[in-house]
Amino acid sequence: MATADQVTNASSRGIELLDQVDYRLMETDADRDAIYRLRYDAYLKEGTILPNPSRKVTDRYDDMANSWTFGVYFEGVLSSSIRISVGSAGHPETPSMDVFPDLLKPELAAGKVFVDPTRFVADAVQARRFPELPYLTVRLAYVACSYFNADLGLATVRSEHQAFYRRVFMHEPLTGPRQYPGLIKPICLMAVDFPEMRDKVFARYPFLRSSYFERRKLFERSEDKALGVRGPELAFERASIVPRA
Repeated sequence: MATADQVTNASSRGIELLDQVDYRLMETDADRDAIYRLRYDAYLKEGTILPNPSRKVTDRYDDMANSWTFGVYFEGVLSSSIRISVGSAGHPETPSMDVFPDLLKPELAAGKVFVDPTRFVADAVQARRFPELPYLTVRLAYVACSYFNADLGLATVRSEHQAFYRRVFMHEPLTGPRQYPGLIKPICLMAVDFPEMRDKVFARYPFLRSSYFERRKLFERSEDKALGVRGPELAFERASIVPRA
């Protein structure tokens, strides 16, 4: 687990490394294979899954309209990946909703929107080269929270990782460990009130900020661009969500 000095160093280095990181949305079959295999290798190394003949990890959420799966590249090398799902009244199905419906259904019923990042994995060699890799990967969840005007930013993590998310990203635990489909080790649900905590988090870690241009580039669907409308308004059919400038 990162120490306070390591967190400070990662924050400083995160700004420097933003110019070297390339966030690529999974769009082609080759992209999919590379990320599914990275997931498999990372999970197997951590003892989180059992071996399988395909040597890939995927599920139905990878193909849903309210999910975006990214590869994070350093120096042209796939170094990590994360999937961002956005839960709303119109699109309630997300990975965390499956496991924590008792906590999340009331939030959607109240009209809230949440960003649900899952499948965060990293290449072991690249993670040793770039200790800032977790910060720059999880950054995509904050970019999504800004773009979709999220009320809640979620994190589904193992118990031993909760202290890191609480200290760095100001998430609070909502429940004890529960089993996640396909994983051996249970996970906990954490959340941050994004509108309330956004400025504090960004003041501490400026590299988590994003421009509206970057947010559109990452989360606006190609079909939305062709029609000349903004992604959230078309893809989710929810007029209450207006992209943040």
